[in-house]
Amino acid sequence: MTFDVSHPEIQALVHLALKEDIGSGDITTELCVPADARARARMVARQEMTLAGIELLPLIFGDCGFRIIHTSGDRLRSGDEIATVTGPARALLTGERTALNFVQRLSGVATAANAYAQLMEGTRCRILDTRKTTPGLRPLEKLAAAAGGAVNHRHGLYDAVLIKNNHITAAGGVRKALEKTRSAAVPVEIEVRTRGELDEALACGATHLLLDNLTPDEAREWITSIRNRKGSAITVEISGGITLANARAYAETGADYLSSGSITHSAPAVDINFGLTLLS
Repeated sequence: MTFDVSHPEIQALVHLALKEDIGSGDITTELCVPADARARARMVARQEMTLAGIELLPLIFGDCGFRIIHTSGDRLRSGDEIATVTGPARALLTGERTALNFVQRLSGVATAANAYAQLMEGTRCRILDTRKTTPGLRPLEKLAAAAGGAVNHRHGLYDAVLIKNNHITAAGGVRKALEKTRSAAVPVEIEVRTRGELDEALACGATHLLLDNLTPDEAREWITSIRNRKGSAITVEISGGITLANARAYAETGADYLSSGSITHSAPAVDINFGLTLLS
């Protein structure tokens, strides 16, 4: 899986994180560690995980030497060595927390996404991420979700139309909302909450439906009705209350996608060790 960190926005995020932590200087390291000391750090997984974000290390540690053993998307067991970084001991100590913050957080997102992706196996369904991301970290969290096997939904308000219940209310109904988006040059999806809204959306030519807050049995009934009327021409996404406990039941309804904000808003950071060895 390609985890591209070349985008200026991502590089700016790393620069901001380093500036936030270092401020006017790492006074502990500067006082305790000789300027000429050299060291090697080993990053080691301390639990099962799906890795993401290790490609950020060169942006964090600059001119140090790197040995990247595992890359984003790799599934690791506890004890697996992830990477080594060799260079001035001061540089390794100063960058340690920023590196761990990024890789632990992003690997947590990838691990959560992979848990859902595994539950989708054997069905037509795929798991989508959402815009429920950490403010400022969306580009990286989207990359992490993809590393775990999720499909990226829209990246923002600018790259797709998603007509939700409040848009329908503000526009004056399903038909009016869809009519106003006919000239859009991007994909158009509409949320439907009742059978009446579903029928109206289909009658208006909707091709991408979001079914929200249905039980698996209700979703199966609705999707069967959709397929009987429109075949496979309609893309169906289910959202609302999707968890690891019920995701398989929803995936087996015939939906094309499930979406879960928990992949990004509730993923716990994974446990990674950053151990330093002084070089002679």
